[in-house]
Amino acid sequence: MSALGTPAEADEQRVLRLEGVRKSFGDRPVLSGIDLTVDAHEVIALIGASGSGKSTLLRTINLLEQVDDGRILLTGTDITDPRVDADAVRARIGIVFQHYNLFPHLSVLDNVTLALRHVHRTKKADADRRGLDLLAQVGLADFARSYPDRLSGGQQQRAAIVRALASDPEVLLLDEITSALDPELVGEVLELVRELGASGTTILMATHEMAFARDVATHVVFLDAGVIREQGTPEQIFGSPRDPRTRAFLDRVTRES
Repeated sequence: MSALGTPAEADEQRVLRLEGVRKSFGDRPVLSGIDLTVDAHEVIALIGASGSGKSTLLRTINLLEQVDDGRILLTGTDITDPRVDADAVRARIGIVFQHYNLFPHLSVLDNVTLALRHVHRTKKADADRRGLDLLAQVGLADFARSYPDRLSGGQQQRAAIVRALASDPEVLLLDEITSALDPELVGEVLELVRELGASGTTILMATHEMAFARDVATHVVFLDAGVIREQGTPEQIFGSPRDPRTRAFLDRVTRES
């Protein structure tokens, strides 16, 4: 799967930089001064309890939520500048949510190629060729002309990932993509993410799969109540966390697993 998800002519510079990002909903702060960098080809795992701000962080990067303060740079461009074309920014970023969000009235192939055809203005024949190639690489070629309800949850999530990859995004955002899956389907989705990371795709993922974060991520970020409490290599975070809140979180999820 060497071609799957490889960023377009991968940029060796920093892909994302968040500086002092703040976001509140009403009087409730959700992100409280987030500083984070994502370099090309990194796989960064965001870990933390539900409500810690992981999903909101990803949504601010994709401009689905407007930041209250701070800025986000995508390959050096301030995408939080109000003059920025949000749709043009989103065309450079792939995002996959907990629920697959496939259009039920479109075939799997049409779901995968929708942005290619309507956002990137790729000719239908070229878009279909790209879509079929990607679907074949993830074992879904036989379902290309089927509707999403013919697929299992794991297959639908793999199709959603392929859709996000079809336009060669500069960074792939994954928001708890296994949370809605039956336990027996989680492995096939995580294996695809593992392959993407190995192929050089730049990934920022919120996950509750600690073993996967430890084995696959190049960098782990622990988010707690909208604050980055600790970040480092998987070996450091899981082997010898320094912050008491990190230790308490990992002890709890270990007991629950």
